[in-house]
Amino acid sequence: MNNAQDKIYSFDLGVQKVPIYFDQQWITDLQNSIHHDGPWDSWEVFKLSHQAEEALQVTDFNQLQALAHLTKVEPFSHQIETAKKVLNEMHGRAILADEVGLGKTIEAGLILKEYLVRGLIKKALILVPASLVLQWTRELNQKFDIPAVAQKKEYMWDSYDIIVASMDTAKRPPHREHVMNNHYDMLIVDEAHKLKNKRTKNWEFINKIKKKYTLLLTATPIQNDMIELFNLVTLLKPGQFGRFHHFQKEHMQDKRSPKNKDMLRKEIEKVMIRNKRSDENIEIEFPKRIVNTIPLELRPEERTLYNEISNFVRGYYSQASGNIQNKLALITLQREICSSRDAAFITLINMFKKSGGNEEMKNEILRLVQIAKQVETQSKIEKVINLIKEINDKVIIFTEYRASQEFIMSKLEEQGIKAVPYRGGFNRGKKDWMMELFQRKAQVLVATEAGGEGINLQFCNHIINYDMPWNPMRVEQRIGRVHRLGQTRDVNIYNLSTNDTIEEHILYLLHEKINMFENVIGSLDTILEKLQIKNIEASIMDIMVETEDKGTVKERLADLGSKIQQATT
Repeated sequence: MNNAQDKIYSFDLGVQKVPIYFDQQWITDLQNSIHHDGPWDSWEVFKLSHQAEEALQVTDFNQLQALAHLTKVEPFSHQIETAKKVLNEMHGRAILADEVGLGKTIEAGLILKEYLVRGLIKKALILVPASLVLQWTRELNQKFDIPAVAQKKEYMWDSYDIIVASMDTAKRPPHREHVMNNHYDMLIVDEAHKLKNKRTKNWEFINKIKKKYTLLLTATPIQNDMIELFNLVTLLKPGQFGRFHHFQKEHMQDKRSPKNKDMLRKEIEKVMIRNKRSDENIEIEFPKRIVNTIPLELRPEERTLYNEISNFVRGYYSQASGNIQNKLALITLQREICSSRDAAFITLINMFKKSGGNEEMKNEILRLVQIAKQVETQSKIEKVINLIKEINDKVIIFTEYRASQEFIMSKLEEQGIKAVPYRGGFNRGKKDWMMELFQRKAQVLVATEAGGEGINLQFCNHIINYDMPWNPMRVEQRIGRVHRLGQTRDVNIYNLSTNDTIEEHILYLLHEKINMFENVIGSLDTILEKLQIKNIEASIMDIMVETEDKGTVKERLADLGSKIQQATT
């Protein structure tokens, strides 16, 4: 080791000097190569280097480089084409508006991966509903090998390059300042239909974020409210439609009616991609939906309670027409009585507390409470318990009401059926824990409406609608949790319907008139705007309350259903 080319250093450690040798031979070799102009490298190393360059070369700029790096997911052709279009035509700014279940998350992950592979981005922010933060983080990591982290602590904003966070957390202090101080190469926003209104804090917040590329994901394409369309596109690509007065002049006949439709459609296609299940290029074969309607007869004491509450609602509904809150309370009560005694009982108590000096109403509510106390057994839960035992597989029970959820949970526990709850009030960690318990240990998940949005439950193929939403899109959201990409079995949907109640009428509207369970009707918001229906629940309630004759109710609902069906075509 001690040769002429080595340099020796000695360090005095107090006891003895320790010699350290540094190899200097490479300097001599380099000087010789410079003097003789080579050799610069070995032939073997050169060949390896050449092979590496050949392997990494991009033969076609339009080809997706990310596909060679994906080992855990195989995108469908429509998702690949979407990614290519965003990359090559839309230059990284797009609205992804596929119908529910076609994989908008996969498309966004593929686009993000492509930009990362090409070295065009480093820092990305993904803003999603709180209940989907962990789901997005898992999918990006597991399917795309993208090192995304779920934002939990304040320090994380400046410590990680790819962050998944909830919109609500990101927009409030102290997190807002961190987001505003960063510059993101790519911003992805899920549930972007919440950004339609320019006056909301969400729109203002997203508009102020410094970003280069932007993806907005929504299953609700904006086509009828022209101002909302302008707001969303302006947020994505400022100036695409010019100034508002120009857009108003060129494309607005009125707020909901477009002008120069062909020209407007071409402009929208520059920023929006919408794949539909009915499109010829969609090669996905979804499993069947097997719909089972289960009619139920109310017990005498249940029938008495239903009739008395129905009379109460009819009596006070017209009086409450000037008070929206009171009217909504009555609507809720009428719906709850078809779900469970417990749900209606709580609403009655709350109405009593808010009735003020209206002694007549107070006395009537107290009378109804006494009638409710006489209902000891409920026909719905007995049927559900028998059904779960017959299915003998994992089942999701959907209800709109927390009181019904707790009632169902207690009855399942009495029968020794393992069940876990899922609702909007749970924090992010608890929601994730409930999903894990359901997949690994429990047979039943009892979910409120919060369970109908965003979560993926393809490992289950049985849904029980304990009570029925009056909004068809909410029904589709429920079914969409299991009837989506990744589902390999036919999906069984069990709709409980109590005979001679408003529930029977609602099921008739959803099932018979608009084929809600067999088909995806698309954007209900858009359809209702065409029909100028602001609140479908209120419209249905008006029909129910204003019409006592069963045949007339059915006729009016059939007419409403026909209008909705025609608007989908």
